[in-house]
Amino acid sequence: MSEIIAGVEIPETAAVADSTRLVQETTGPLLYHHSRRVFLFGAMHARRLGLEPDLELLYLSAMFHDTGLLRPFSDVEQRFEVDGADHARAFLLNRGFPASAADVVWTAIALHTTPGIPSRMGPETAVTYFGVLTDVLGFALDELDSSRVDEVVAVHPRGDFKNGFLRAYVEGLKHRPETTNGTVNADVLEHFVPGFHRTTTVERITRAPWPS
Repeated sequence: MSEIIAGVEIPETAAVADSTRLVQETTGPLLYHHSRRVFLFGAMHARRLGLEPDLELLYLSAMFHDTGLLRPFSDVEQRFEVDGADHARAFLLNRGFPASAADVVWTAIALHTTPGIPSRMGPETAVTYFGVLTDVLGFALDELDSSRVDEVVAVHPRGDFKNGFLRAYVEGLKHRPETTNGTVNADVLEHFVPGFHRTTTVERITRAPWPS
């Protein structure tokens, strides 16, 4: 029987089942529930906006979007979003998805913390971004059916999400702080990591090896 939460049907595919199991086993409850909420809120925004994402690709984007904060996914010195995107792409290609589908998921994950761009791209990228914004920042909550939002949170509870998520953020980035420069992630490290100072764009320009 299909799993339906807040009017959204969870795709019944092997890749969906495998990604669910993988994220449950490797990330823990905080990021698992967050990732599922991102999918559900993303799908709700798609319906609200008249967008038609491929729900399987949207689900895979949501499930992998924060995996780069944790090992074994954070195995390269690069932005955590790219870590998660790279692992998601490999996951899809290893299961026979076409490169075009893997690229959709890669893009949705890689851009999910980048303001101003995802909303102008394809539906999977746009609504992954909207789902993240809703769960983390409360974006457009008043535009969603409150009873369905309550159902999502009942199935995938937030708990102490704000504090827990910030801790996961810091733990996932404090050993590679330079990867956060120029991104919203630097805000988190500057707030929580003593002595960390993000290199501003002004500093990068004025320190460039040009005489003027």
